[in-house]
Amino acid sequence: MSQRGIQSVEVGGRLLLALAAAGRPMALKDLAQAAAMTPPKAHPYLVSFGKLGLIVQDAASGHYGLGPLAMQLGLISLQQFDPVRLAAERLPELARTLGQSVAITVWGDRGPTIVRTEEAPSAVHVAMRHGAVMSVRGTASGRLFAAHLPRSVVEAADGGTRLDAAFERELARVRAEGVSHVVDTAVPGLAGVAAPVFAGATLVLALTSIGPTASFDVGPQGAAAQALRRCAAELSAQLGARPATASAV
Repeated sequence: MSQRGIQSVEVGGRLLLALAAAGRPMALKDLAQAAAMTPPKAHPYLVSFGKLGLIVQDAASGHYGLGPLAMQLGLISLQQFDPVRLAAERLPELARTLGQSVAITVWGDRGPTIVRTEEAPSAVHVAMRHGAVMSVRGTASGRLFAAHLPRSVVEAADGGTRLDAAFERELARVRAEGVSHVVDTAVPGLAGVAAPVFAGATLVLALTSIGPTASFDVGPQGAAAQALRRCAAELSAQLGARPATASAV
């Protein structure tokens, strides 16, 4: 049974949703169009939102952007969510869906580090140890972080070695496909695929699955990549990430 709401609040809320989706200040005409209303109808809502601090209007351009109250609400919301805890709740379902071992990897002092694991439901298990530091170049999670973190951070964890052109092309592919995958790199006979979870515009963790090369399709359009990408996108949305998150290069 659906609950009764206040229609005017929902209508005005479309303006806030449009600003959040755009990720930049907008002119009244463009903002109203994005919210499927006319400028005269949108303006009173914007005046009220401005009084509350939900939006601000730039004095020079007249464009509207999200205001200080919107920022405070976003920060408070992020404080209420622990990315690792949220992701850990999804691991058992992912392991069952994929039929492979899955893990949560974060960027630690020495590079990509496993902090949670869930073993495969099948008889074939791939050991992934809590606290294990993964190779930057040879693992799916390592390449995923390398694709989205500043170069100086990645190179420091990679022994101070400057990233070569071939590896840079690989990282560009990771960003374009939205997942990272490896086959027989760090450990012969094992394949892995990882998807990024963002908080705001920051990569906070990787959802990683590892399994035997012979029976695990880790291609970017395979079932595993799609399941991880979908779960990562849902977690990112909970953590305030925009649909298209720019990477730091």
